[in-house]
Amino acid sequence: MPARLLLARTGLALLVLTGGVLAAVGGVSLGPSGLVAVVLAAVVAGCLGAGIARDGDGPPSRQAALDAAWHTAAVTVAALLLLSGSVVVAGGAVTLLLVAGVLGGLLARWALRSVRGTRRAGVAPVMPLHAADGGWARRLSVPALGQEWVRSSAALPVTWDPAARQELVRRRQEALDELERRDPAGFARWLADGATVDSDPAEYVSGDPAAGSDAA
Repeated sequence: MPARLLLARTGLALLVLTGGVLAAVGGVSLGPSGLVAVVLAAVVAGCLGAGIARDGDGPPSRQAALDAAWHTAAVTVAALLLLSGSVVVAGGAVTLLLVAGVLGGLLARWALRSVRGTRRAGVAPVMPLHAADGGWARRLSVPALGQEWVRSSAALPVTWDPAARQELVRRRQEALDELERRDPAGFARWLADGATVDSDPAEYVSGDPAAGSDAA
């Protein structure tokens, strides 16, 4: 095993062990009433996570909402226990510095991943369409509509202008409406298979307006 990989695994094991100890200390220091408060906070956070997942840009998915709920709840419990343990062991000032450092690192990582993801995907800016051009989706083939969905999914997280975001959301909805019109059964299969923002609905939908007919 390479020395670098061994050091990385050893550091990760020590980090997990330290976190477990701090969480245990935090749980003991909180007492029964404090643990009840932690559980309630986790339930509230889980509900918020599920709500955000359901209100996302993609079609609603029950499994995605459940996954978001328990992930959010678990992170909430771990974070609260770690904070409590850190305050007991190191004091409030040191804990505050640690939290600030972790948040700064997470923000920097998120920003870096966003930039890399944009470059890797080669996301092109979406050109606005005139409001009167409501039939653009009917002029596209099914594969083109699927690519529009996938491409706009990649563009949406890095589009900050409100007008541009609204245009993207509108195009996405019109593309989905047209795909469902072409082949309702195939579109329903895409939803049933756990449709996500990065899955191509064109793999399930048939029918091409360029051929002059829709799918039965």
